[in-house]
Order: sequence, then C-alpha cells, then structure tokens
Amino acid sequence: MLDNIANRTFLDPTESHIVVKRRLYHEEHMEQKQFESYAGTERIIPVVTLNDATYAVQLAWALREAGFRTIEVTLRTSDSLRAIQHIASSDCDITVGAGSITSPQSVEDAIAAGAEFLVSPGLTENLVDRVRKHEIAFLPGVSTPSDIMLGMELGITLLKFFPAEPLGGAPYLKALAAPFPDARFVPTGGVRPQNLSDYLDLPSVVACGGSWLTPANAIASGDMSQVTSLCMEAQELIAR
Repeated sequence: MLDNIANRTFLDPTESHIVVKRRLYHEEHMEQKQFESYAGTERIIPVVTLNDATYAVQLAWALREAGFRTIEVTLRTSDSLRAIQHIASSDCDITVGAGSITSPQSVEDAIAAGAEFLVSPGLTENLVDRVRKHEIAFLPGVSTPSDIMLGMELGITLLKFFPAEPLGGAPYLKALAAPFPDARFVPTGGVRPQNLSDYLDLPSVVACGGSWLTPANAIASGDMSQVTSLCMEAQELIAR
C-alpha cells in the first residue's frame, strides 16, 4: 500500500499520508463494497451449475420472478461461459455472476462473458491482484483461520465460507468467526432449507449461497415450475 502511495500523485497537496492511505484503501477495495450491495439485499444467492446453456435465460427469469435479483453461474462446465453470456445479454433484470473462479484466466473469461461479480472457492494473492485490475465485485472463499487472516491482510472482510456443511456447518462457522469480529461470511456448500436458519441466525452471516434452488434435473428438462416453487419456499423461510 505504501508503494502505491509513493507511486501516485496526491489529488490534494494538503492531504496527509494517512488521509491518502485511507482514500486509496477504499478505492482499491471497491470490489468488497460492490459485492456487499448484492449480499445486502439478498439473504440467499442462487448458485447454479449449467451443463447446457439452453435454459439459462428461462432459469434467470424464474429466479427473478420469484424475487431474486442475483444468480451465480459456476464455471464447472464447458457451457457455463455461454450461459453467462446469454443471461447477461438478455432483457432479464437480474445480476449474473460467475462462481468457481480459480485462476487469473478465469477472471478474464468471466468478465468477457458479462459476469458482474466473481466468486471463488479459495483465496490467493495472485487471484486478488487480477480481480483488482477490474472494477468488479469479488467474494473469495475461506475455510480456516489462516484463510481469514490472509483475507483481512488483503483488506477483504466479506468472505465465502466453503464448503460449509462438510467443514462442520453453522457450529464450526460460529467458532471460526469468533476471533474475527470484523469478518462477515456467505456460507455455501450443503446449505438447505433444513439448516438455512442455523446460518442466517449467526451475526457474522450476511447471506447464504443456495444451489438447492436450481436442481439439475429441473434445469435439464426445462421445468422452471419446480425452480419457482423452491424459490418461493425459500422466500417464505427468509421472511419468518
């Protein structure tokens, strides 16, 4: 950060180094503020893996009509980027992001496809550096105290807790978050209607990633009524 200050011209010659450092910090961590704008309005972020982009836009509409304003398409299949392109270029008023970002190249590919936010299963300095070359929201994944400490050293306090249930679920996250009062989390991986409230009731949790909303069999057959039904049930759970 100090190197960045030394290499950039003060916009105001009366600004102190401390003031400039704070200003640059906020500029360089804009991706966190941007992601908070999504997580802050959604208690559940629908997560979908699409083997075929054919029904991508129909799926986006089903989610939007059920009250969701974001969709995360994981980069786990050969058609995932095409699915993001279809949704991003459609007239559906939904924010599409890319999940399973694991390399600098996947950052570039997702942005080129039209993704408006990025989600990663992990956290590396190399990945963060590439994301910060673009003005795009970013949610990196963590699973240990060391991961959280690295994130906070990089100025990242909003983190994906992944894979949530295999790691120990809400009890583990509660214990994990205790030493980090400034950190907030989006648990993803194994979250279901049966345990959703366990996560959302934690003070450190702002939202959950939900893949159960978009079953693979329903998407493959184009059965969006099943998706709509699951989404409406989820909205009822959130409203309780």
